[in-house]
Amino acid sequence: MTPGTIPVLAVQPETAGTAAAEVAAGTRVQRAAAWRLGQAWWALHDVWVLTRRTLARVASTPEQVINVTVLPVVLVLLFSYVFKGALRLPGHASYTDYVIVGVFAVNMGATAQGAAIGLAIDLSTGLIDRFRSLPMARGTVLIGRTVADLALTLIAGMVTAGTGLLVGWRVHAPPWHLLLAAGLALLFAWAAAWLGACIGILARGADSAQAVGLMVILPLSLTSSAFISVDRMTPWLRDIVVWNPVSVLAVACRGLLGDPAPAVRAWPIQHAALASAAWSAVLLALLIPAAVWLYQRRGQR
Repeated sequence: MTPGTIPVLAVQPETAGTAAAEVAAGTRVQRAAAWRLGQAWWALHDVWVLTRRTLARVASTPEQVINVTVLPVVLVLLFSYVFKGALRLPGHASYTDYVIVGVFAVNMGATAQGAAIGLAIDLSTGLIDRFRSLPMARGTVLIGRTVADLALTLIAGMVTAGTGLLVGWRVHAPPWHLLLAAGLALLFAWAAAWLGACIGILARGADSAQAVGLMVILPLSLTSSAFISVDRMTPWLRDIVVWNPVSVLAVACRGLLGDPAPAVRAWPIQHAALASAAWSAVLLALLIPAAVWLYQRRGQR
């Protein structure tokens, strides 16, 4: 090398090609991540718009407002005063404390009927067909519908709790137990909303959706421990009731709020909180894919 010259490092063609490929791959990954982030943001935006639209429609419908506000009050007053003297609990426990939680659990399961009727109405009026023509993420219509029904159920639960406090219901537990009970209840209510979505898609109209919803909700509510104790049931009926998801939710909430558990040696009763969470998780894992599949299949007809 002569004096005054600058050494030049030779770059192998293979090395240069590898570096360019790595830069291109990194750019593709960044673009894919940005695209996914944008899709997720728009999906959340669509869910919010559809949820707000459903809530606004409910607010303008007096019948649905009454169903959310007046019906919980009627149930609390009916069972607190009319059936209080006829139904006795083992151990002379407070029936008011017992039945308020039962009404609360039944309201969570009744989310299925509201979701079924609302989705059946939207399908029969052609609104869902208009949603399908828009560039919306798959499944956002169902998520928006179920989230709106979950918000309505939350309002019904608050009305139930407020009415219960007026008739003498008291919570004998720390605040975090109350939050955990509310979380279990809302999780089950969301699972019930997805069940209602499946019913609404399969139904031919709002009337049939209401009939099918009642055939599901009434047996679950009446064959549960929401209003009566399982301690005095016949053995074969007790074995069915203790596995009822509404019963499991009611027992879990009562245990978290300080009420004694039934004297029944059954796994769903002894581990009610875990059993309720497991019920909700299994239902969500089965019903969400089923509802999306039915929704897509309905659109291909």
